[in-house]
Amino acid sequence: MLVLLDRDGVINEDSDNYIRSAEEWIPVSGSIEAIARLSQAGYRVGVCTNQSGLARGYFSAEDLSAMHRKMCALVGACGGQIDGIFFCPHLPDENCDCRKPLPGLIDQAAAAFGCSVKGAPFVGDSIKDLQAAIARDCQPVLVKTGKGEKSVAQLSEHTSLSHTQVFANLAAFVEDLLTQRSQP
Repeated sequence: MLVLLDRDGVINEDSDNYIRSAEEWIPVSGSIEAIARLSQAGYRVGVCTNQSGLARGYFSAEDLSAMHRKMCALVGACGGQIDGIFFCPHLPDENCDCRKPLPGLIDQAAAAFGCSVKGAPFVGDSIKDLQAAIARDCQPVLVKTGKGEKSVAQLSEHTSLSHTQVFANLAAFVEDLLTQRSQP
């Protein structure tokens, strides 16, 4: 069982000026505990995130690594773990296959975990996240944190996203997922 998550706006607070350091990396309320709950329930958790701030020179690879160490340490302190972090360091015009809405990061996660991602929830806060999910037959899940409120308003413009589940935040999604799973 696999759950894939976008990072900025889903796990941590987002910024139009980019999250540039571990100090600026602030978790969305309840997100760390939600990831720990997923892990404790037997789900493998992968994070798939566009990080063009690397190519833009806004932060270094070490800064990004420090942000991810902080995220993993916080989840670990709650008794969970993140099983893989996959990121695109490229600019939007570099034509890579890993920048969402393209599904390259999901492909990387599938290869690393050695499993199919078909039907796996992909939780994001942007239309690009949802489009990447659809491209690999993942279940698109939109949270209203980060850019989510703006993305909810755009859902009707994308017929391929009509079966997107929408939740207030990651904690609400996890609660729903685990409640459904526990029902006979």
